[in-house]
Order: sequence, then structure tokens, then C-alpha cells
Amino acid sequence: MAKPWATFGVDLHLEPTGGGVRRGLTDALREAVRTGRLAPGTRLPSSRALAADLGIARNTVADVYADLVAEGWLTARQGSGTRVSERTVVPPTGAPPRPRAPGRPTHNLVPGTPDLASFPRAQWLKAARRALATAPYQALDYGDPRGRIELRTALAGYLSRARGVRADPEHILVCAGFSHGLRFLGAVLRARGARTVAVESYGLDVHWNLLAAAGLRTVPLPFDERGTDPGELTDQGAVLLTPAHQFPMGGTLHRDRRAAVVEWARRTGGLVVEDDYDGEFRYDRQPVGALQGLDPDHVVHAGTASKSLAPGLRLGWLVLPPGLMEEVLTAKGGIDSCGSLDQLTLAEFLVSGAYDRHVRAARLRYRRRRDALVAELARRAPRVHATGIAAGLHVVLRLPPGTEQSALRAAAWQGLAVHGLHRYQHPEATVERRDALVVGYGTPPDHAWSGALEALCAVLPE
Repeated sequence: MAKPWATFGVDLHLEPTGGGVRRGLTDALREAVRTGRLAPGTRLPSSRALAADLGIARNTVADVYADLVAEGWLTARQGSGTRVSERTVVPPTGAPPRPRAPGRPTHNLVPGTPDLASFPRAQWLKAARRALATAPYQALDYGDPRGRIELRTALAGYLSRARGVRADPEHILVCAGFSHGLRFLGAVLRARGARTVAVESYGLDVHWNLLAAAGLRTVPLPFDERGTDPGELTDQGAVLLTPAHQFPMGGTLHRDRRAAVVEWARRTGGLVVEDDYDGEFRYDRQPVGALQGLDPDHVVHAGTASKSLAPGLRLGWLVLPPGLMEEVLTAKGGIDSCGSLDQLTLAEFLVSGAYDRHVRAARLRYRRRRDALVAELARRAPRVHATGIAAGLHVVLRLPPGTEQSALRAAAWQGLAVHGLHRYQHPEATVERRDALVVGYGTPPDHAWSGALEALCAVLPE
């Protein structure tokens, strides 16, 4: 009886059916090509290998190949083997049509991503080589669920020096970005009996949704010119803030409110989750120290390499209060979820000084873009007011009342991807309606920045 599989370099699944082995194999191969399961150009096993794997005669396979070559389903050339020919794939009868992929915008000014073209490939590769050359063989085993000690030690030193975080390697958890860590924190809060988490009136719905998935209701706090107002904090289990650079509005939480948030946590036993998503990028003011430095026993400091390097690295960290680590590890499942070699590379990148050099160069490049944006707005769109420009990789452009949707429609016509401020407003927030665009000026590569800026100015009211 013929086996339903064969392998040659890559797995090839075939199920010969119908009358006779030759006819069954012919029909199975024809159907796999017709439906696109075997893509054009795919190299098939040799007749000897396929015959051995299926348990049939080699001549049978050779005859099947010859028939399908004659029909145009396959091609056979000396030295290149038998391959699937280039032909249009016909979907099976009754199969739903495949949706057409939407056209990609010409210019991308959506916030949240750095200039990926400027990722320091050569320096990262150098750090990876050094890390791999010196890594103990145990680094290739299942790792510590907290993350590699080399990275946790390097992060403790960097965060203490650059962000004012009071960090001990034993209290740092490496995770695959902030959203990954927020899942664990949500599970811990729910296990502790929490029902609600206070959040900012403006933020990311992905974070609110993650908390909701953990069974927690998010309650927005009031927002004004001094940032989020903690005056309405009561018995919530935690509060999620972006105190150093509010996302997306761009301001800094006022010092009195920073103190009030910490005092609330001490008084109630609540947890403050500090999302320090782009703490490296400051331009016109001194860096604001981490909120965690005021009270490491009640504040979780969350950071990530997504803005400073690239989100595709999937490397972030939580600096946890001493008594929280075991609960978070339980929620995490006791496994190391980030690749050890990537962790060792980032550790080497930090310790060698390459990270600091990269951040300084990126800070200068992004500041030049911001300056060009502000200057062009003053020249071409004087009615548009830019706010939140002292830090970060995005800016909020305040528009005349009632013009946000028309600006977004004009942007779509220009092939410009950009978000309106309303997108980031919590559905239960009672803040005053603000018409604005949230522009990520860090996203385009250098060669595309001038074109993106020109497209942006074209959609703004003059």
C-alpha cells in the first residue's frame, strides 16, 4: 500500500487515490499543482526518492512525471530536476475568493515605529558575533524564565544610569515587548482580586483590550494641561501611565501628580505601571527620571527596545517590585519566552557602548526631522499648532474644530497613512473633543522624509 507522504529536502504530502497507483499519483500531483499547494518553481523529489518514500516502483513515478510534463503541469530539465511549471492557479470549486490586499500607502506617518532603515545592522552583527563567541553552552538550553542574567545585569546598569531606575538584576523580567509583559501583569492583578485598572484618557486600545482579556475593566482618568489627573483614583487595582511622555498627547506628568500617584499606591497597596516606551528621545528639555525611582516597591517600570532599535527584536523588560516577581513568573508560565542569543546580543550592545552611540545618533536625526516639520508648518499651515514636540518620535497637530475627518480623507487621497487623535481616546473618557492628527515623524526612512512631509502639508488647512 502506498504511503501518503514523501520527503526530499522539504516535506511533500501526497495521497494517491483512485483506480491504480499510477493514476492515483497522477491525480494527486495534478491537484496539488492546480490548487496552488505546490507553488510554481517548487522542486519535486527525484523519481527514485519519491518511489522509495511511497513504496512504489520507480518506473511508475517516472511515467507520472513524464505525463505531467507533457500536460504542462511540470517541467524537467537536465541538471535542475523536475519542477512545478509556471501557471495560473485555479482555486477549487466552491472555494471563497481570496480578498485583495489593500494598497500600501505611499508615505507612512503612523506613530509607534522608528526608522527601521536606520537599524544599526553592522554594529548589531558585531555584537551578535561577540556574544555568540563568548556564550556558555548552557545559553542554548532552556533559560531562566526571568531572562538571561547577562541582559538583566546590563539593563540594571543602563536603566539606573540613563533613566534613574532603582534596578536589581534579580527584579528584572525580560519579555517580548510591553504588551507581552502587560498580559502577565493583568493576570496577576486579576488573581489578586482586582476588578478595575485606571488608565489615561488617551492611549492605545491594544493595552485596554489586553487588560479586558484578563477580566479587568479600564476606567479613564481626567486629563488636562498638566497631564493625567490622579485625583479620582480610589480602589482600582492599578493605574497604567506614560508619565515621562504621555502617549499620544506628548506632555510630561506634572511633578505634583507624580507624587500623588505614588502616594495613592502607598496608601491603598495599588500598583503603578509605568510605560516608558520612548524614554531615550528628549530634545528641548532635560530627561524626566522614571517614576519608579520615587518608589520601587509600588511601581513597575516597563521599557522596550522597540523605539530605540526595532520592534521586530521583540525585547522588552519589566522592573518589578521585590514581592511581585514570583506572581509574575507564575502568570508567565515559568518559561523563557525570548531567544537567548538575542538577549546576549542586546547585553553586549549595551555593555560595549554601541547602544548609547546609536541612541545619540538617532536622537540627532529625529530632532532634525522634527525641526523641519515645525518649520514647514509655520510656513505652509500657520493655523495648525504642533504640541508634544519636546520629546519622542511623534507630534500632535491641533486642527481647526471639525476638520479632523476631512484631513484624514485628504491624507488617504494623498497616499498618506496618518492617524487622527480620536483614534486614541478611551471610549469612556469625558475629555473635550480635540481635532488633531498624530504624526509619527520617526517612521519614514531618510530618503522618504521630504516626500512624506510634502504630502502631510498638502492635507493640512492653510
